Formats: sequence, structure tokens, C-alpha cells
Amino acid sequence: MATTGIQSLSIAEMREFANFTPCEQRYIRRSLDIGLGRCDAFKVWARDAEENIAIRSQYVAYQDLKALREQLAHVGPGDRLDLFLGTLIHVATFDLGQDKLEGFSAFRFLYERLLGADVRPWLPSAFVGAAALPDIRPERRKILLQSLSEAAATAPGWSSQAPSFFPEFIEAEAA
Repeated sequence: MATTGIQSLSIAEMREFANFTPCEQRYIRRSLDIGLGRCDAFKVWARDAEENIAIRSQYVAYQDLKALREQLAHVGPGDRLDLFLGTLIHVATFDLGQDKLEGFSAFRFLYERLLGADVRPWLPSAFVGAAALPDIRPERRKILLQSLSEAAATAPGWSSQAPSFFPEFIEAEAA
């Protein structure tokens, strides 16, 4: 029964990923390679000098992920959240500023994999905080903020089930 539940979850996650735009899918896969240290992202993802610069910037921004993972294990309701949430918003601002993620769903999908299931309660706050910053262009800010559903923003609880599908590089890529 447990195997069937994990398989169902994996299939649901694959379907969700398939609904993202090709640009979002590419960015999520690249981000996971960088954030999880799965490969040399320059060799796999850089198609030109501009992407080389973007990947280098992402490696720098993602240096905070290790600290976030450590802090996440110890943060709870009523704790001082300034360091944790500030760092999470900082990294999220980088990702949203790349103009590759179209909304909250793709953002959530990425961050659940970068930081684990325990980050779920913090994602709506981090997303809104990052999307509302002046670093994000006003017209983009509006689109991002409107992508957060009321249900996601006001969820009474979050699943602790770890993500099971981690998309990877596909050789014959169109995006």
C-alpha cells in the first residue's frame, strides 16, 4: 500500500511538472542541478555567454540553501524568523527576478525540492515577500502575486510527505 501511495504521488508530481511551461521546466531542472549539486550546470545548461553569467549568479545565490536547510530544522511558530525568512526571501527574489517562473505553483514545486517538505508552510510568505519587492518589475509583480491562490495562502495545514519526483536534464530539449 505504501508503495502505491508513493507511486501515485510521483505520478501527480510528474503531471504537475508537465503543466509548467517549457521555460519553467527548464529553469526548475537547471535550478535543481545547481541547488542539489547534481552536476556541473555550466556544462549541461549553458548555451551562450549570457546563460553562463546567469548560472554563475545562481550558484552564488544558492550558497544560502545549505544554511536555510539547517535553519529549517529548528524554526517553528513563535521563533524569531528574521534570519530564516529574510534569507528565504532573498533567494526567492533571485529566482523570481530571473523571469523564468510564471507563478506560485512552479515556485512551490522548485522550493519543495530544494529545501524539502518542511518548507511548505513558509513558501506563501516567502513568495509574496519576494514578489512584492521593488526588485521585481511592477507588471511582473502583479502577475506573480495574482498567481497565489487563496487556498494556498490560507491553507490550514501542509503535507509532510517529501517530494518524490525530481526532474532532470533531458538531452533533446526544445526550450
